[in-house]
Formats: sequence, C-alpha cells, structure tokens
Amino acid sequence: MFLGSYSFEGDPTELVAAYERLMAQFPPESTDLHVCVVHDDGILVLDACPSRAVFEQFSQSPQFRDAVATAGLPSPRVDLVGEVHAARGRGIGR
Repeated sequence: MFLGSYSFEGDPTELVAAYERLMAQFPPESTDLHVCVVHDDGILVLDACPSRAVFEQFSQSPQFRDAVATAGLPSPRVDLVGEVHAARGRGIGR
C-alpha cells in the first residue's frame, strides 16, 4: 500500500465542505485508507492506494482533476509520502 497526500490551501470551513462534495463522487469501497486533516490554513488529505504507480496515475488523471474542480476545491499540492508499513486506528469511520 502506498500513501500520498493532497494539500489544499484556503479557508478550512469552505475546503471541508468542498472535500465532502468530492468524496460524495466516489463510492466508499473505492478507498483503502483516507484521512482528512483540518488545520489553520487549509486541509491535508492522506490517501492510500495499492501501489505508487496507482497513486501517481490516479492523482494525475483527468478524472481526479475534474472531480476536484466539480467539488469546488483548488488544485492541490500532491506529495508522495511512501510505502505503508503498518496502519492502526480506533474509531475510524467518522
């Protein structure tokens, strides 16, 4: 599993609403691990894919760019985080 991130800068309240619109475009079963973190200057989305190649292909795809624009999000900064060694969580699914 490979983890990448999308950084969206702007008003966190507006970005969270747009993020919710973005996620409504994708079926829940299409994500392996997906985390949205709110901070003072925007949001950071951590997204896991089966491999680095899959993450790179999806994050650069017209489908993703169109979904981001349709949701009203600005273009994100995309970063390659790395291979996931382990993931744990309690109460995930909020």
